Amino acid sequence: MDMQYYLSKIFENNKIEEDLYARYDVKRGLRNANGTGVVVGLTRVGDVHGYIMDEGERVPVDGKLYYRGIDVEMLVKHAQQENRYGYEEAVYLLMFGNLPTRSELDAFTRYLGEKRALPDNFAEDSIMKAPSPNIMNKLARSVLACYAYDPNPEDLSPGNVLRQCLELIARFPTIVAYSYMAKKHYYDRESLFIHTPAANGSTAETLLSLIRPDQKFTRLEAEVLDLALIIHAEHGGGNNSTFAVRVITSTDTDTYSAIAAGVGSLKGNKHGGANIKVMGMMENIKASVKDWSDEEEVAAYLARLLKGEAYDRTGLIYGQGHAVYTLSDPRATLLRSKAEELAAEKGFEKEFQLYRTIEHLVPTVFQQVKGSTKPICTNVDFYSGFVYQMLGIPEELFTPLFAISRVAGWCAHRMEEIVAGGRIIRPANKCVQPRLAYVPLAERG
Repeated sequence: MDMQYYLSKIFENNKIEEDLYARYDVKRGLRNANGTGVVVGLTRVGDVHGYIMDEGERVPVDGKLYYRGIDVEMLVKHAQQENRYGYEEAVYLLMFGNLPTRSELDAFTRYLGEKRALPDNFAEDSIMKAPSPNIMNKLARSVLACYAYDPNPEDLSPGNVLRQCLELIARFPTIVAYSYMAKKHYYDRESLFIHTPAANGSTAETLLSLIRPDQKFTRLEAEVLDLALIIHAEHGGGNNSTFAVRVITSTDTDTYSAIAAGVGSLKGNKHGGANIKVMGMMENIKASVKDWSDEEEVAAYLARLLKGEAYDRTGLIYGQGHAVYTLSDPRATLLRSKAEELAAEKGFEKEFQLYRTIEHLVPTVFQQVKGSTKPICTNVDFYSGFVYQMLGIPEELFTPLFAISRVAGWCAHRMEEIVAGGRIIRPANKCVQPRLAYVPLAERG
């Protein structure tokens, strides 16, 4: 079979002319012409606020992120003031719709801790015997494998789905850690370390202890990771992976199929893999700019990036700009503060200052090169990879870390879809293929 011949047919018979999208008023990427998202559903789970509409025009404002109506900045602020981890509180809020009391939070945290261990033989049969070079791939397969270990996998009653969701939230750090260790052993030929998850630790503490051979970490390291988990847990029903979970849920399929779809979506470079792009770009900048403190030299290189003359020549400065946030991304603001604290502890002050310099220069460089006054804000991906790097977390775990956090949002939206949805999600497509007559086989050239 001549694959090149058949590939040419794929391109020839799947091309759609650009003008057809405007002719039929197609909302490409479910986006309106002004860049706003097409409203396809209602939710009480989360809200992303990045602009206001005034007579059809987008007016930039400082970004806000709300979980069940609660400002995420308040969740972070109070957890830090009270010297406690906050991710479990965020999960409780997303799943149940209200802030827990002290006793409720303690009981919920204990419940998650008790559920972190995988079912008997799961690690050996589903992870160690079938490792993957990509942890997200292994995570998706492991989520689907959980179906076989569930005594009641097809029951779609809210109570049973809630049980399944909470078990997945609890197990994600263990699955990711074991998948990583299997990859390191079978693909990288390194020693195999498998730790039993403690039943009394936070999600951040659990993950750090599972991926480190000596299981040691500092309080600040766990606090920074906890912050990253809080701010990645939910981002409205319209982000690609959450929307995928809701679409799959609307078919009345099982929990494991729906959550595996979210993992598959998040794996993509345009979604969960964005911070890896930032890290690659930053390594290129550090190698190409001689004096990181020279703003003129840094700005000149950023201009080359925008012109498509440097790094991957895409014309993009990764980690800058967002589809919804305009003046600021609240997640980036929160993470930047902890990144500075961690940089001081780890000896990364020079690198942190380079990040701040780039963040400061990008709007001006963008205006000079593109001639646009559109606000450009730093997004969370700009700092998250840097934080993970300082924590000693390998790049291959960056996106799985995102999944460990975001599974809470996915599960909250799945529950909402089951309770309040009721209709299969089925948008329309306009077929632009001309009608053709069938030609009998003997008459074809």
